[in-house]
Amino acid sequence: MQKPLQGRSPRSKLTRSTLALVLAGGRGSRLYELTNWRAKPALYFGGKYRIIDFPLSNCINSGIRRVGVLTQYKAHSLVRHLVRGWSHFKKELGEFVEVLPASQRFSDDWYQGTADAIYQNLDIIRAEQPDFVLILSGDHIYRMDYSEMLMDFAKSGADMSVCCLEVPVEEAANAFGVVQVNDDNRVVGFEEKPANPAPIPGSDGLTLASMGNYIFRTEFLFEQLIKDSRDPKSSHDFGNDIIPSLIDDYHVRAYAFRDGETGERAYWRDVGTLQSFWQANMELIEIAPPFSIYDANWPFWTYQEQLPPAKFVFDDDDRRGTAVSSMVSGGCIISGSLVRESVLFSNVRVNSFSEVEKSVILPGVDIGRRCKVKNAIVDRGCWIPDGMVIGHDRDRDIAAGFRVSQSGIVLVTRGMLGQREGYV
Repeated sequence: MQKPLQGRSPRSKLTRSTLALVLAGGRGSRLYELTNWRAKPALYFGGKYRIIDFPLSNCINSGIRRVGVLTQYKAHSLVRHLVRGWSHFKKELGEFVEVLPASQRFSDDWYQGTADAIYQNLDIIRAEQPDFVLILSGDHIYRMDYSEMLMDFAKSGADMSVCCLEVPVEEAANAFGVVQVNDDNRVVGFEEKPANPAPIPGSDGLTLASMGNYIFRTEFLFEQLIKDSRDPKSSHDFGNDIIPSLIDDYHVRAYAFRDGETGERAYWRDVGTLQSFWQANMELIEIAPPFSIYDANWPFWTYQEQLPPAKFVFDDDDRRGTAVSSMVSGGCIISGSLVRESVLFSNVRVNSFSEVEKSVILPGVDIGRRCKVKNAIVDRGCWIPDGMVIGHDRDRDIAAGFRVSQSGIVLVTRGMLGQREGYV
């Protein structure tokens, strides 16, 4: 087993003896056509990032520099992004971000569940000889110092730790694993996506939801995964099978994820629906956003093309290139048009006399002249024809073949526009 070097802080010793495994094989079916060609962790977010960049950046900022990313569903764009943006770490210095694709290492099946995904990589984990294994969900937006959870775990002497967040009961119903704890934060009950989540005692409106982030002592993890792999009745999932099987006989600890400065409920978003994806992007452009990507002390890294600055052209009374309360990325050209309360990714062009409002425009979109786009998500590479109106008339949007959510968010993809799909 690896021995930490002398003179390091306890926190540093813990992070250096930890291997992080990011589960990034999910489809994200509630995002509909946005994930037809990409896994959910590969989906764009925040003007220049992909969702996977947030847990990976959290690892690096926390001092955890040995990371494996487990991929499966339509992983090409995700793998390409990881290779381009996250392959610069030096293995000879004990740091790496590696792709671990589903490759039938221990069976003839692909990953059958979250626990099976880890089980099928046991030989890789053994080769790294970590003291602890940190398992992370790869499709959420948040900032978290994992070293604090590691410190809490090491001090507690627990066998496993579950990272939890206080959420409204109505949000958790049928959506999250729900944890019940005693006064010492020991897990005494767990239900996977219950219809009627148990509230926190004394807080009837809140329940304790699992974030899908876990810490295990390595040998204990091996024992439980091997045991689970031999159970023909198991679905080989941490929430459905592993956690419920442990809470009676082992020490499973709940770690409450809170804001390090205020102690209040921390920012965490599962951008798994069109509404939540749109809303989380809109939150970034608020004057005082609940989640800031501008903190120099906690940078978020990504791969980005070398692009020229955004450009705003024409200054006539009826044709002025303007963007207000918005984020506009490199390579964009706002040509005699108005962009308001929107997030524009790289290489977007908005042509003359058009208006874009409260919309998320993914890379490479070209919006023609005299278009009106509102409350929309426009997928990568779309060309919006001159004069098209989106998001102003629900019936017209549906008739045009666009997907309209119950809350009125309009999804536009190349396929819906009769344009060639594919590269993402």
